[in-house]
Amino acid sequence: MITMEHFNRLADSRADVMDSEGKKIGTLGELYLDDHTEQPSWATVNTGLFGMSEFFVPLREATADGQDIRVPYTKDRVKDAPRIEPGSHMSESEEDRLYEYYGLGTNAYGTAGTGTTGTGISGTGARDADRAVSGTSADADTAGRGTAGRDRDDAMTRSEERLRVGTESQETGRARLRKYVVTENVTRTVPVTHEEVRVEREPITDANRDEALAGPDISEAEHEVTLHEERPVVEKETVPVERVRLEKDTVTDQETVDEDVRKERIETDGDTGTGRI
Repeated sequence: MITMEHFNRLADSRADVMDSEGKKIGTLGELYLDDHTEQPSWATVNTGLFGMSEFFVPLREATADGQDIRVPYTKDRVKDAPRIEPGSHMSESEEDRLYEYYGLGTNAYGTAGTGTTGTGISGTGARDADRAVSGTSADADTAGRGTAGRDRDDAMTRSEERLRVGTESQETGRARLRKYVVTENVTRTVPVTHEEVRVEREPITDANRDEALAGPDISEAEHEVTLHEERPVVEKETVPVERVRLEKDTVTDQETVDEDVRKERIETDGDTGTGRI
């Protein structure tokens, strides 16, 4: 549970609000003290691009994790919470909506479904946590203050939202090289030779007569000739043919951002006439 000791330590820091698994939900915006117990009861979390969205999260089951706050809710759960304007006193009906959404059942005083009894909760920004937080009534809390809880003076501050657009890098996909083996048929033609038997006959002449009469007159005989032929011989060898790698190119495109921004307008109304600033 977040105590006043944690409140005072976190007031001057830009603490992160983490979920139960240690994932960041957003940045701590404002801490809210209970009017009756003056203990931290709610906090706002800044999320989204540049932290422009602010949502309420209960501190009943929150714990301090070093310089951060850990709550038992996911980022989606917090972002879907009822939208309540931060920076001012929270009404009982607004608190009821938050208690019902987060399934807390009862408020800090055990009243089921009715919010706090009396005045609800007073809020103070984390950077202004050293200022006193009222614990009386909503009228007393807002007496002598402007709509944002600042002390009144003779001037009214007009504010407006400015759109700041930046970029962030995120993973869109992955590319990889994969080497695999395929088999293809290769046909080559190679010349081969072979020997064939050819019978030659020559007549008896004076030149070969002696050789022809060298044997017996009548006999049986055999003469053998060995034949040869060539056959294809195939050998395979592995040789490197090329090197392949992945390279990344940066391509710049143009994207249009369309967002609504709020501006405050100040009107004058009185005996001197009506005007708008």
